[in-house]
Amino acid sequence: MDGTPTALDRAIAFAADAHRGQLRKGTSTPYVLHPLEAAAIVATMTDDLEVIAAAALHDVLEDGDASEASVREAFGDRIAALVASETEDKRRDQPAEETWKARKQETVDRLRQTTDPAVKMLAIGDKLSNMRAIQRDFQVHGDKLWAWFNQKSKAQHAWYYRAVAEATSDLSTFPAWQEYYNLTVKVFSDK
Repeated sequence: MDGTPTALDRAIAFAADAHRGQLRKGTSTPYVLHPLEAAAIVATMTDDLEVIAAAALHDVLEDGDASEASVREAFGDRIAALVASETEDKRRDQPAEETWKARKQETVDRLRQTTDPAVKMLAIGDKLSNMRAIQRDFQVHGDKLWAWFNQKSKAQHAWYYRAVAEATSDLSTFPAWQEYYNLTVKVFSDK
């Protein structure tokens, strides 16, 4: 390599800047570790650096301070479109707990309708990272964990994560999808 930063190098720096000072819900964990973990997960499914870069950037619009225009200018149309595909319409003019179900249903519908495996890979990278954190925190805090979220119902989280597994099941040959599915079963079992 010639030392020129790749799209992935630039995406990591961009994400770190966009998430500066943010923490994961209920923890003291720097938020940026989540998109970096999502990118590492996506890298187990593809060697396409644009898709991996999009995974690193997947929350800069939804939870960071970046705009879609700034992502498009810095990374081009494909990466911006992939990031947008993993971005919820937060409906910031309404309470998040009131819009949670609609936002999650839109995500599931989008995953069911897409034929682009990169979009589904981004979803698995994001959701597997979430499920790893949920499983770790659930082991320590049990059902108190759900109070950290806008949606307090464990049953609603179970619906969502199971629906994502079903909508991305065409990736079921990947170990990342299998880990995601298994964690979903483990955390949301009725035992």
